[in-house]
Amino acid sequence: MQALNAKVFILTGGPGVGKTTIVKSLLAILKDQRLGVALCAPTGRAAKRLSETTGWPAKTIHRLLEFDPKRFRFQHDQDNPLSVDLLIVDEASMLDIVLSNNLLKALPSHAALFLIGDVDQLPSVGPGRVLADLIDSKTIPLVRLTEIFRQAASSRIIVNAHRVNRGQMPLSAPESTELTDFYFIEAEPEAIPDKILSLVSERIPKRFKLHPVRDIQVLTPMNRGGAGAHALNSALQEKLNSEAAPKIHRFGSTFAPGDKVIQQLNNYDKDVFNGDIGHIAAIDLEEGCLQVDFEGRLVVYEFSELDELSLAYAMSIHKAQGSEYSAVVVPVAMSHYRMLARNLLYTGITRGKRLVVLVGQKKALGIAVRAGQSHQRVTLLRERLAGCWKQRV
Repeated sequence: MQALNAKVFILTGGPGVGKTTIVKSLLAILKDQRLGVALCAPTGRAAKRLSETTGWPAKTIHRLLEFDPKRFRFQHDQDNPLSVDLLIVDEASMLDIVLSNNLLKALPSHAALFLIGDVDQLPSVGPGRVLADLIDSKTIPLVRLTEIFRQAASSRIIVNAHRVNRGQMPLSAPESTELTDFYFIEAEPEAIPDKILSLVSERIPKRFKLHPVRDIQVLTPMNRGGAGAHALNSALQEKLNSEAAPKIHRFGSTFAPGDKVIQQLNNYDKDVFNGDIGHIAAIDLEEGCLQVDFEGRLVVYEFSELDELSLAYAMSIHKAQGSEYSAVVVPVAMSHYRMLARNLLYTGITRGKRLVVLVGQKKALGIAVRAGQSHQRVTLLRERLAGCWKQRV
């Protein structure tokens, strides 16, 4: 009722509490009202998942606002607003202050705004903490869902995600031969990379019938170190795709057909954005270019443009925001000490749909669970909202 009656509304909560069900119900109510409803999310993967779960078309915010690379600005703004009566934004925890500003400028004054997101996840990669500030300002109608529904409660991923979010250690897997969806494998720091290689290439594919490249994603707190994204990417590439040819070496990385890669920055000319994941489809040595398949859409890169791509067998947890994977493997080591935080671990765990495996030291896991949130950001949005609201009242 609040969502249907409020001009601006926020729905937040962890996994398995019914956010998707409420959105689907809301859309079912509005279907026959002849209203212009638009759905969007900050990343392509999040938009695709929103479309799959609701059955309604969804776009990235950049595509919704129609970025014009020639003028380097969005086509939709306060002078050319969107033709919508209701805008639904999923994964709102990923919204930074700049993108939020552009999105709200393009929203017509008569339209309503519905923000959905898990405020306990990591904040946006860009500046600000928009969703958290909107909630903390206490000026916007809000519903925080807390009850884990019966079907979701059978998943140890969901149960342990909520335990971690409450500052409790995750429950260990039962001592039986029966498969579960959450494991913690204890390992000394020097053994973590080898254990991850074994899990991704052999143990998980064999026991869970998952593809080591398409279905399994390694997520790590840091890029550097033996259990960081850089080292793990090289090791996993050698283990999973060593025989592919031809190979090219550019900007400190080796690329070959079949490699999983991630776009590192927004490229409006190619219509690919920071965090988009694809697979190298072909390399043309004569033409000096390669093709990347981004979920069925082929994008051509000149060899000189390959600084925009990185291997993506392993990536930082920050880069995985807004995405979900069949299986997630997360190293947890004391070498990541300065990055160990509850919302980082929570975000990593909630990226997994069918399986989550934590590999590392119990001491590091305990520090992450007890550490609270990562470094606080200094913002003024909360204070400005509260002040403006008081003036208007």
